[in-house]
Amino acid sequence: MLKRILISIFVWTVGVCVTIAVYFAILVTVILFPFDKRRWRAHTQCYWWSDAVIGLNPFWKIKVSGLENIDHNRTYVIVANHQSLADIVILYQVKTQFKWVAKEVLFSVPFVGWSLSLCKHIQLARGQLTSIKKVYRAAAEWLRDGTSVLFFPEGTRSETGKMREFQNGAFKLAIKEKVPVLPIWLEGTGGAIPKGKWLFEAQSPATMKVLPTIETSGFGAADYARLRDMTRSMLESA
Repeated sequence: MLKRILISIFVWTVGVCVTIAVYFAILVTVILFPFDKRRWRAHTQCYWWSDAVIGLNPFWKIKVSGLENIDHNRTYVIVANHQSLADIVILYQVKTQFKWVAKEVLFSVPFVGWSLSLCKHIQLARGQLTSIKKVYRAAAEWLRDGTSVLFFPEGTRSETGKMREFQNGAFKLAIKEKVPVLPIWLEGTGGAIPKGKWLFEAQSPATMKVLPTIETSGFGAADYARLRDMTRSMLESA
């Protein structure tokens, strides 16, 4: 038990230090590349951050597959199921450009939130209709500018590992902007950072699987529910 406590303290300490380091790396890219309005260079700094956080945690065993389904020259509405904060770390393993749709409260977290702001990710204030409309306007602008947008369509983390019902917004947006949906299945991440705990378990195997894209060219505006259910079915089958 003592060994697990000491290793957990080490992992959290290293994670905080790496997160502080990536904030300053992002800050440098923003200062040195003011013409990079999409903040793509800033975003790429999070790739090594993700590698470091995963690689330095002896409790995590992460398996990634399906990366061949990503065409880095295309723009996607990316949708993923959501189990824990570890999802954020692991999803950077796709190594492609995207903007998060993240809760507003995260943007006030030191270093983490500051990094989100510098990278121009999209803030969502829960329960506020005006904020939701603003989010989808911002997401549409990024898609038109050639930058993918990542949604957790469940809206919040699942505490049981079973997916919650999907909200419609991401699928309406994909159809409206005529971009494909890229589904990503996450499994086992709920145990990687257990909610309300700071001690890591002995082993936390987790999987990220990038599924084939769903083209939206054959969908009309009224078909968002069919696209939503198709995506959810693919993720459940993964």
